[in-house]
Amino acid sequence: MKIDLLFSALAALIPLIIGFIWYNPKIFGTAWMNSAGLTNEKLKGVNMPLIFGLTFILSFFIAIALHFVVIHQWGAFSAMLTNPNIMESGSDLNTSFLDFMSKYGTNFRTFKHGALHGATNGLFFIMPILAINAMFERKGFKYIAINTGYWIVSLAIMGGIISQYANVNAF
Repeated sequence: MKIDLLFSALAALIPLIIGFIWYNPKIFGTAWMNSAGLTNEKLKGVNMPLIFGLTFILSFFIAIALHFVVIHQWGAFSAMLTNPNIMESGSDLNTSFLDFMSKYGTNFRTFKHGALHGATNGLFFIMPILAINAMFERKGFKYIAINTGYWIVSLAIMGGIISQYANVNAF
């Protein structure tokens, strides 16, 4: 099975797009700046192209990882991966796996299903990490809620795109 890099790159754009909207001063930007202890003066003079470029690269890593979360067929593949015959064309295991994928390879491959997994990972994985960091940084609930909400929305859309469109049936 292969990871679809095109749709991973498309999904990696989502945090940038959502961030542009989410952290706009008319949405949550002002509240986020206040809760983070930032001012316009502190934000001036930074290298935004570098920040956006690194954000895209790191979001691409997240998109790659989301393949294994939102596409359940990876579980079937990894369960059989220890047997080298899975890659041997015509072997019994290879034939069985290809038959399995032809019957079930598109199960749970909808935008809605991927969005569910993305959102639940945002809630049960990202939120605790952000909350732990925020507590040690002495940030308040508003800071945690704004950043967690951003990641839940971003991961939901990323997971939806990957689940619906990424081609992992290629062997």
